[in-house]
Amino acid sequence: MSLVTSFLVMLQPLAVAMSAPTFFNWTTLLAGWAFAPRRTVTGMMLAAGAVGRKHHSTFHRLFAQAQWSLDHLGLLVFDRIAAGLEGDIFLALDDTLARKRGLRVFGAGMHHDPLRSTRNMALMNWGHSWVVVGVIVRFKRWPERAFCLPILFRLYLNKKSAQRDRRQYRTRPELAVEMLRIACRRRVNRRFHVLADSAYGGQSVLNELPKNCDLTSRLLMNARLYDAPPERKPVTAGRPRKRGVLLPTPEAMLRARARRVTIDIYGRHDKVRLCDCEARVHSAPTRPLRVVAVEPLIGGRACQAFYSTCSQAAAEQVLSWYAMRWSLEVAFHDSKQSLGFEQPQGWTRRAVERTAPMAMLLYSLVVLWFAAEGHRHYRAYKRPWYTTKVHASFADMLATLRRETIRERVLALPLTGPGSRKIAQALENLAALAA
Repeated sequence: MSLVTSFLVMLQPLAVAMSAPTFFNWTTLLAGWAFAPRRTVTGMMLAAGAVGRKHHSTFHRLFAQAQWSLDHLGLLVFDRIAAGLEGDIFLALDDTLARKRGLRVFGAGMHHDPLRSTRNMALMNWGHSWVVVGVIVRFKRWPERAFCLPILFRLYLNKKSAQRDRRQYRTRPELAVEMLRIACRRRVNRRFHVLADSAYGGQSVLNELPKNCDLTSRLLMNARLYDAPPERKPVTAGRPRKRGVLLPTPEAMLRARARRVTIDIYGRHDKVRLCDCEARVHSAPTRPLRVVAVEPLIGGRACQAFYSTCSQAAAEQVLSWYAMRWSLEVAFHDSKQSLGFEQPQGWTRRAVERTAPMAMLLYSLVVLWFAAEGHRHYRAYKRPWYTTKVHASFADMLATLRRETIRERVLALPLTGPGSRKIAQALENLAALAA
């Protein structure tokens, strides 16, 4: 089994990241990854029909020992994405948990589990914590829909795991800054804009941003805000002031003054009270920020505050930017549900660090293929009971890739004679069911 030709053509620029035999084995496993019910290396070999052609250890060595770089592969995917982007390049930054079992698995430890936790109780789970950077894309065919395509990955080790595996402990924000610098160096003449939640909105990221990168994130409602420091008068004794006068907190801003507006974010029409100002936070007194405080009037949600290093942006624009961050959560969901991000069973360091991220890279490649070629072959099933669906989901994109792969494989030989049209139609229906 090999993937459809149009998909393999799209993969050819990535061949420079590895040797020819390694690239062939990688494309074979990608085919198995798309079809396998469970994404273990042996499961992918069975789905790709590679059993017996090579020894099974060859495919295990692809992740555990082969000489290729995951960062290089991700940057090649980024090059393909960036070629079609205009203006600022928006990046989304967040972390996700991949649940695991086994005490000998490299990097596994206890991490916060957001899916099982509630507002009143935080629960932990054993697994891997991945910090991920993705590129936010709006295709011309679907301008109202934002996709986040993951490109760079780092495995976070808590202090116990780092000590056990004899690795240097690094925080999640430190790993995030490292990936941002790698991405921003790839396009030094372009402007980047990172969208992240409050875990990556503190001084460890804000003060370490690359020069060609902006940040939009969350802010505490009681955050200390300051005006710009006053101009220093000549022959003034003492060191220059770093901060100006203390400004009201976001919570006080909402109590004092706010305007009512209706904003379109997250697919909703939300009525809110909001106010904004230009201010500086205590940990970054030299960087002007656009601070926005929001009080939702419907839905029962709490008041929130946001900021952006684009200090001249409008408040509604800051909220719209931050809402695009949710596309990375969608990528996490689809990679786990449709591509088995949590299923690989490697336990050595290199196998762990390179196997699971391949699910998210495949997610990016499938979306790119569907936007360029696959949408022509998409066939929406008639579901009279489901009338609100407008666009193809990622599950539909993956099913389209599977169906076209099977269709090209089965119909490679021409059918002639009486009844050939019915045979071809029956084979196409079987391909659709198999996908």
